[in-house]
Order: sequence, then structure tokens, then C-alpha cells
Amino acid sequence: MKKDFYEILGISKNATPEEIKKAYRKKAIEFHPDKNPGNKEAEEKFKEAAEAYEVLSDANKKAKYDQYGHQAFDGGGFGGGQHMNMDDIFSQFGDIFGGAFGGGGFSGFGGGGGQRRVKGSNLRIKVKLTLEEIANGVEKKVKVKRKVQAKGVTYRTCPTCNGSGQIMKIANTILGRMQTAATCHICSGSGQILDQKPAGADAQGMLLEEDTVSIKIPAGVVDGMQLKVAGKGNEAPGTNSIPGDLIVAIEEVEHEFLKREGENLHYDLYISFAEAALGVSKEIDTVSGKVRIKLEDGIQSGKILRLKGKGVPSINAYGNGDLLVHVNVWTPKTLNKEQKQFFEKMLTDENFIPKPEKSDKSFFEKVKDMFS
Repeated sequence: MKKDFYEILGISKNATPEEIKKAYRKKAIEFHPDKNPGNKEAEEKFKEAAEAYEVLSDANKKAKYDQYGHQAFDGGGFGGGQHMNMDDIFSQFGDIFGGAFGGGGFSGFGGGGGQRRVKGSNLRIKVKLTLEEIANGVEKKVKVKRKVQAKGVTYRTCPTCNGSGQIMKIANTILGRMQTAATCHICSGSGQILDQKPAGADAQGMLLEEDTVSIKIPAGVVDGMQLKVAGKGNEAPGTNSIPGDLIVAIEEVEHEFLKREGENLHYDLYISFAEAALGVSKEIDTVSGKVRIKLEDGIQSGKILRLKGKGVPSINAYGNGDLLVHVNVWTPKTLNKEQKQFFEKMLTDENFIPKPEKSDKSFFEKVKDMFS
């Protein structure tokens, strides 16, 4: 079972962004590969801290994590950071260290002073899902236009930073001589510049190509949730670069008959006076197909029938919600002469006089039960 992100960083849920950053910096320095060469346990703790920081430092991701836990980012190859490798961490969070490691932030995985890897930019798309797709999970194939390195492009070492991706600066301060590092403005931190490019490539040796990406979407996602497909964003220039990610925003398409409320679904069922009095069998829609339910004779308008497990699966894998069927007795708006005569006779009929029993709940009691 995965550790709690707040526990990993040793902070409370009410921690400020600055406290989160400070806690991550402390943990990452403690378990950094340069300080723990060959220590696999330290490497795993280093990755855990980076994963926790990636989620908790982002307001949207933090809100989803607080609501849904780790399941908000799990399933189908998506993640808040669990699929990050060391290069991801170095490229994304290197600037948080300042001069902690030789003044150059992260040195790169596997040893001090190595070349820093540059990550390509992320791509963002929106995927529309029906309620049935959300309830059952689905695999979608989408076409995206992403930047890729052109075939035949070559790069050479940046002469400005000598391939390090960073430029060292020494400044005299009241505290003495301070060494700082800044990203090389010539190669943008990649340590390489364009050498030769084929026809059609841009100034960085990149081409825009259409790619088909398969996205496995887990059951129970909610409208507005963002999922990540690692490595399917734009590529970056240079032989030592890694591609960005594809961020998938979920948009739920409104169902014609079913209304969603968390994991529960609501269905309005309309029946006639005659059907309510005599009882009837009705076919209704669910996310797994049509089902037939039996209504007892004398059923009252406002009755709520609960179909267990016929709702939407929980994103936290806690089982399915329920389908709540709201019974509405339809009152005819126009009557012919014969029908009017019938109901006029029934005005004083004992069977037609309302006689609610104590077991018949009021509207407010039904609403309270529905949300409890």
C-alpha cells in the first residue's frame, strides 16, 4: 500500500506551499543520489519525496488527492508522479535546490556534474465520456499533434556551457563569494545546440507530426479530473532529452435519463394513476443496460426505490454506488366527459381519500434519507 504523501514529507494537510517546498527540499537533499551512491533504499525514498511534492505543490492535484487519495491518479498508466524516473525528477525539480550540490542544483542521475536532461513540454487534450463509459472504464484512441525530432537531425555540445546546461556565476556579497548556477540561455539547459537539420525542420530540429495515442481510462472518473499519459507530449531537442507528457482532462457528457451525484445515479420514473393503483412492471435504463422492476399496487408518488450497486464505481475502488428510482404519478391535464364523471364519483369514495400512515415518510424525510 502506498504511503500517504503528507507522511512522506512530514507535514500536515494544512501546510502552506512554502512549507511543502521546504519539506521536500529537506527530504530530497537527505536522500539525493549524490549523497547516497549505490543506496537503492535512499533512491526509492528520493523518488517518493519527488512524487509527493509533484502532487502537493500543485493546487489542483492537491485538491484531487485530498478528496480521492492515490486513486485520483491511478489506473491505465496515469499518475501524479508514480511513473517518474530519475531523469523526470532532475528535469522538473532541479531548480529547487539552488547551490545544495556544488552550486548547480541537480547534477543528473548517476554522478555529480553530469549533463542535465531536458524534458519536452506537456500537451493537453479534453476527452468526452458518456456515463456508460465512465461506469465501465474505457480505452480511447486519440490523435494528437506533437513535436518530434526530425530524422537525420544532429546536435553538438554547446560551447557556452560546455555541455553542462548551466552557467556558473560567482558574485561578491556581504557574506563572501557566492557561487550560483543558471540555466544556459543558449541551449536552454540541454547542453547541446543544433548541428545539422533536415529540410522542413524548425530552428531546433523539430517536426510537428500526428500520433495516435491509446488511453486507458479507469472506471469512476469525474468531470474535470486530469489524467496523465507519460512520455506522450512534445519531444525536446538534443540527444539527451526526454519527451513531455499528455495531460487528459475528462469531460462528462450528460445522460438523457440518468443524473449523476457522486457514485449514485438518479432516475425519474413516471407512471399513470392506473399503473400506481394496480401495480405495474417497468423497464428502466441503467449504465449496464436496461433492467425491469416491479412496482407494487398502491405505490405512492415520491416513492424512492434503491437499486443496490447499479450506480457508478468509486474511483477509490470502494464498490459501486446505487441507482435511486424516483416514482412520479402523472396527473392527466385534460379529461373527457366519461373520465371526469368517474373521478367526480371518486371524490367522496373512501379508497380515494388520502390516509397517510406513520410509515409514509414526508418529502423532507425522503430527502434526508437520500443524502444520508
